[in-house]
Amino acid sequence: MSQTPPKPLPVLLAFTAIYIIWGSTYLAALLGLESIPPFLMASLRFLIAGLLLYGWCLVKGEARLTAQTVSRNALSGILMLFGGTVSVIWAEQYIPSGLAAILVTTMPFWFVLLDRRQWATYFASWLIPGGLVIGFVGVVLLLAQPEQTAPVRSPDGHYGLSIVVLLAGGIFWTVGSLFAKYKPSTASNTFNGSLQLLAAGSFSGLASLISGELATFQPAAVTPTSWLALVYMIVMGSIVTYLAYLWLLKVRPPAIVSTYAYVNPVIAVLLGWLFANESLSGRQLLALVVILAGVLLVNLPKYRVVPKPSEATG
Repeated sequence: MSQTPPKPLPVLLAFTAIYIIWGSTYLAALLGLESIPPFLMASLRFLIAGLLLYGWCLVKGEARLTAQTVSRNALSGILMLFGGTVSVIWAEQYIPSGLAAILVTTMPFWFVLLDRRQWATYFASWLIPGGLVIGFVGVVLLLAQPEQTAPVRSPDGHYGLSIVVLLAGGIFWTVGSLFAKYKPSTASNTFNGSLQLLAAGSFSGLASLISGELATFQPAAVTPTSWLALVYMIVMGSIVTYLAYLWLLKVRPPAIVSTYAYVNPVIAVLLGWLFANESLSGRQLLALVVILAGVLLVNLPKYRVVPKPSEATG
């Protein structure tokens, strides 16, 4: 727990990381998919990042394995990182990265619907149910008549399957997050994160093996762009930004830190338009605005609560 207020510059840099870097990983995943299959790419990303963080914990003396720590973090990591993040990587084979990012903004709605312990709080105000309805309208606007929203990469029916996978991934991420919240491990956040990454990386590797990716993968065929994208996701997406996020949770109220969820899709849509020749239609922008308006309404009651000093410092 931090007792002294942090300096403004580190706070600014940390927020810049979670706003921009996490938003840019959608484009990085798209570039990686040029020559690296999705499950293998996720496995390499998570395993390498997890091993680096685990090594850091060993140096600091935080790597204390217990049955509870391993089991709880393994389940959380598989649900959140494999179920949530890998679903995005897989779906980006068939739909634009910007469209995937917009769909991921529906995540707060799953938290409201599935976190039964907080229903009394969530539904104490009309703002939250109203936000849910508005957000649902935005999703319908985005998904109806997809040919008017964004070009589909695959005409063989994978568009609809990709949408289902993304929405299911959001549910998995939410369930894993709620499990981690209500069944927390007693280890440090960094050590918990390393174990989650290692579990998700191992599970992704198994999925790659079962799906046949490893049998056809040829490292020599991987383009420099894909290798650079993978390194970027490992270093910037799964280490730098992850650690910045953990630190911000200690020095700033969680409701303020969570504003990254409003900025990431905007960054992803713009980068996809600028660097991946993805369309940026008026209907796509309208759907983004409607969904974000719903998310803001859902989260508005949080900002009306003034945090206690102990809450503000994590």
